[in-house]
Amino acid sequence: MARRTKAEAAATREALLDAAEAVFLERGVARTSLEQIARHAGMTRGAVYWHFKNKADLFRAMLQRVRMPFQELVEEIGDPGLAQQPLEAIRLACLSGFERLEQPRYRCVHAILIHHCETFAEIDPLAIQNEIAEEACGALLDYFECAARLGHLRDDVPPEIAAHLFQAMLGGLFHDWLRNYETFSLHERGAQLIETQLQLLRSS
Repeated sequence: MARRTKAEAAATREALLDAAEAVFLERGVARTSLEQIARHAGMTRGAVYWHFKNKADLFRAMLQRVRMPFQELVEEIGDPGLAQQPLEAIRLACLSGFERLEQPRYRCVHAILIHHCETFAEIDPLAIQNEIAEEACGALLDYFECAARLGHLRDDVPPEIAAHLFQAMLGGLFHDWLRNYETFSLHERGAQLIETQLQLLRSS
């Protein structure tokens, strides 16, 4: 019985996060109340407070559901040989990330963070975006440094420049797609841009 209760509590939490996504996307984060989220989920406000301390706590939990650290994307590929192929690891991890971002939940939550979230209470959307970008850039730097040690990176391109160049391309591509996601495939265009960028950075 306790196991069922735990499962039901988890299902309730997920339903509240689903409702938060829908209402945040429609109204914006700052203009959404916990009462509105509870109503959208068909629950009481008490149910919201049972699972989340406040709106900021709920917002962070919503973001956590779509987090995909770069290193985890690489590890999920499950190819030990990528340790000696850092540029290929970057390519495959990016493609995996693109596939996830094209899923409705990932797209909606990132749209909320970038386009529908004002600074409020304990939430600073720009700081969160910067944290995500810095985490990705740091991971890219590790792989480009490895590529340089193995002689896979052009001698005239420092790993730091390669990482920032790649991060800028990924950020620009993602923002363009998020504004016009129905007009092109992130995965298809991203695959073309990544391959071209890596060709330019790869040693001859």
